[in-house]
Amino acid sequence: MTLWKYPLSGKTIQRSMIAALSATLLMTPLHAFAADETPQAAASPATLNVSLESSTSGTSAPAQVSQSQSSSLAVGEHRLISRKEIVQNWDDLDPDYTPEKAIEAVKALLSKEDFEALFPYRLGSEEWYKVAKGKEYYKADQKDYFSYDNLIHAVAEVSNLKIKIRTRQGTPSAQEIYRLDKDGRVETLVVRSADFNSASNRNKTIETVIIDGGTFLKEGFKKDRKRELAAFLANLSHETGGGWATAPGGPLRWGLFWNENIAGRTGVNQDAFVDPASAELYPGTPDKRYYGRGPIMLSWNFNYGLFSSIIYGDKSVLLDNPEIVAADGKIGYMTAILFWMTPQNPKPSAHDVMVGRWKPSPLEKFRGLGDPGFGTTVMVLNGLEANLGETEGSPVQRRAGHYRDITNRMGVDITGEKVDTLGMKPF
Repeated sequence: MTLWKYPLSGKTIQRSMIAALSATLLMTPLHAFAADETPQAAASPATLNVSLESSTSGTSAPAQVSQSQSSSLAVGEHRLISRKEIVQNWDDLDPDYTPEKAIEAVKALLSKEDFEALFPYRLGSEEWYKVAKGKEYYKADQKDYFSYDNLIHAVAEVSNLKIKIRTRQGTPSAQEIYRLDKDGRVETLVVRSADFNSASNRNKTIETVIIDGGTFLKEGFKKDRKRELAAFLANLSHETGGGWATAPGGPLRWGLFWNENIAGRTGVNQDAFVDPASAELYPGTPDKRYYGRGPIMLSWNFNYGLFSSIIYGDKSVLLDNPEIVAADGKIGYMTAILFWMTPQNPKPSAHDVMVGRWKPSPLEKFRGLGDPGFGTTVMVLNGLEANLGETEGSPVQRRAGHYRDITNRMGVDITGEKVDTLGMKPF
C-alpha cells in the first residue's frame, strides 16, 4: 500500500493555488493547479489536512478519543447506521441544515433575477451564445452550466452530506475520512491512510473534525450569510472570468464564462495530470486527462478521485469520467462548495472566516491576517496573492470588484471591510 504523505503542507497549498482556488479536503489542493505545472515530490496528495485549532462547520472543537475506534469498513465500503450511532458518532442531525432549508437559504439571499443580472455572459446563457457563435469554443448544445438552478441543486446536495476527518495526534499523515449521507443514513469510508492503524499509531489519540455541508449559507447574521455567498461567487467569478477592460457591460459582467482550462481542452497541453505519488490510490484511467474543469478548475487524478469519493461514495466515477465535472454544473458547484467549507491546516475554512467563527491567533495577526473578511478568504484560497491592493492588473482588483458588485446587488454595506490583501502574509 502507498504510504501517504502530508498532502496540504504549505508547499502543496501554494502550488495548488496558482491556477485557481486552493484545495481543502482530504486531497491536496482540490482546486486547480496551473496547467503547465507538475507535482512536487514533497507534496504527495491523499489525506485531508484540516485545522484542529478551531471548530469547523457544524461542530464543536475537535473531539479527542483515547482509543482507535477503528472501523471494520474497508475503503469504499458503506453501511447503514442507526439513529443512536448518528448521535454518538456524527453529532446528530440538525433539522436546520436539511436540503429544504438550504434551498430556502439561497433564495432568501439572492434571487434568480439578480443572479442572472450579475452573470449575463455565464457559460451557456443566451448572451454567451451570442458571443461564442463562430468561436473555437462554441458548442451548439451547451447547457447553462453556471445556472442559478444548478447552484441551488448543488447546495441542496452538499447539505445532505457530512464529512468526518479522524487524525492520529502528532501524525498528520495518519488519517481516515468518512462521508455520511444524512437522508439515507449511510456511512462510507472514503479514505484511510496506510499508517492509520500501524503499530506506532494505533494507540495514539484520535482528533476528529466533522463538517456539515448544510451549514453553508446557514450560519451567522443574515448580513454574514449574504457576505458569504457574495465572497463565494466573487472568488469563483475571478477564476472563471472571461472579461477584459473594455468588454461589453464591463469586465465584471463576464464572470463564470469558462469551466475548462483552455490549454487542456484544446490539447495544447496534452499532460494527463496523473501524479505518480498518488497513482496507486487514485489510478488514472487510460486515455483520460485530469486538467482543470469546473468552477475551481479541479485538476489532477487525486482531486478527481477524492471528490468522486465524497460526492458519489465511489472514487472511480470521476476518474473514469472526468468530463462530468465540466458537463454537469451541479457537480461542478458541489466541488467548489465542498472546498469552501473545509479547513486546511494551517488555514481556516473560507466559510468560518465569513461567518465569524474563525478567531485569528497572535501569529496570524502578526502576519496581517486579523481581519475576518473577504481579503482573508483570498489568502485562504490563494496565498500567492498576498500583499496586493486593488491596483490595475492585480488579481485582487477583479476579485474585490466582483465582491463589491455582488454585495451591492444584495444590498449589503461592506464599508470598512478589508477586501484586498495589502499587508497580509500567507498563513
